[in-house]
Amino acid sequence: MPANATVLITAPPPALLQGLRRRRPDLTVAPLEEGFPEAVPGPVWCFVDWLLPDRSGLEMVRTLREARATRDSHITMVLESPEPDDKRRALRAGADDYLVGPLSAEQLLERLATYEAKPAAPSTPRRKLAHGELVLDLNAHQVRYQGRLLVLRPNELRLLAHFLEHPDQVFSRTALIERIGKDEEVSDERTVDVWVGRLRRALVAQGAPDPLRTVRSAGYVLDSLPDTN
Repeated sequence: MPANATVLITAPPPALLQGLRRRRPDLTVAPLEEGFPEAVPGPVWCFVDWLLPDRSGLEMVRTLREARATRDSHITMVLESPEPDDKRRALRAGADDYLVGPLSAEQLLERLATYEAKPAAPSTPRRKLAHGELVLDLNAHQVRYQGRLLVLRPNELRLLAHFLEHPDQVFSRTALIERIGKDEEVSDERTVDVWVGRLRRALVAQGAPDPLRTVRSAGYVLDSLPDTN
């Protein structure tokens, strides 16, 4: 995560905040509470507890996805147990990933480091992937349809990029977990159905076509468009 990023945490113990600020002074670390500001500096990463004093963490995740300041943030749900159903519910609510708590400074910084280790090289030539009028700019991490910017969450964008890079290849759920799964343990293949469903709904809701095809008992594929030339 780049400098000047913001890390928001629900109900953090004072010792956790102090430890993070001491070890990563480049980050803005603050409690995640109701009434967060309209603008938050830099990229935003939210860590949301499964249970909160006055509401469920799932409800908080949905609120974050609707708020202007955090709708495009990376949201990690902090689960109380590794139950597969809880993991699926977290993803369906809008979380990008999850980990099992209680949250510690070491656990949080390790999660951030996983993504910081994958920066785009500044000298990388601009790369774009296209499927008809659906265009994904890999450098800018943006998707456009008919020139109009679409809003996709990080996991949805990675999934779309994978299929655009490998058209006409059927990928099983296991293969997709291995190729684009994050550093948490994803053992339930139905999690992939949640990923694909979220991507499809996000595209269709914004007026773009769903480019994926379900292959019964096999997985998913993105078919190439016919050559009209």
